[in-house]
Amino acid sequence: MKLIREEDTVQVMGYPVFKGDLARVDWSVAKMTVNTINQYSYCIAEEDPGFKTALKESGILLPDGVGITLASRWLNGEKINKIAGADIHQYLLQYLQETGGRCFYMGSSEQVLAKIVERIKKEYPKVRVATYSPPYKTTFSAEENTAIINAINAFSPDVVFVGMTAPKQEKWVAQNQDLIQKGVICSIGAVFDFYAGTVQRPGKVWQNLGLEWLGRFVKEPRRMFRRYFYYGLVFAKYLVAYKTDKKGVQVD
Repeated sequence: MKLIREEDTVQVMGYPVFKGDLARVDWSVAKMTVNTINQYSYCIAEEDPGFKTALKESGILLPDGVGITLASRWLNGEKINKIAGADIHQYLLQYLQETGGRCFYMGSSEQVLAKIVERIKKEYPKVRVATYSPPYKTTFSAEENTAIINAINAFSPDVVFVGMTAPKQEKWVAQNQDLIQKGVICSIGAVFDFYAGTVQRPGKVWQNLGLEWLGRFVKEPRRMFRRYFYYGLVFAKYLVAYKTDKKGVQVD
């Protein structure tokens, strides 16, 4: 469900990317989906119609990557600020702290979820939290999916954080959002591990320089090489093609 103004988005290579102020969003709405897009997810979505639809139909689609922010500037002449999954996670936790709200974490392992709950109790004592660790499998059975949905609805959260990596998490939300009775449903992937402390997010220096991706690559070169370098080249080809109208889209 889209509940932001049209002027708060900019079209970046066919996707309605958020460029507004998070403080101006009405987070008390009955239900809304929040997803993020970066150069990697853009490339994957071009090959996965279900993922592409899930991103395009997001209530809010956040620019989580310098590839997207640079694309906006090059294609539209418009500067937008990067908002990573960790940023929206922190923002919403602070919002829930101020409103005495409830959040639900769906994804990851019981160990990671326990660390998240422990940290929230210390940093956001007014936030009530519940969790669910789903089976580690590509798809859930009908019974498993029903158990997840029932657990979420029984807690009646204001925010549901989903962390199962892209594109699984976004597609799961798109397929099940009508069954979730209320709340902002936010797909944030690796943020579960960042917040739990099981994986360290690159520091503020990397983030402020727009090089968070490089910080992650330095820490996990084997896993991140394909994501950042191979798909970086693929994204560049899409970007140039889009700019030169080879994909049938008039840009200038």
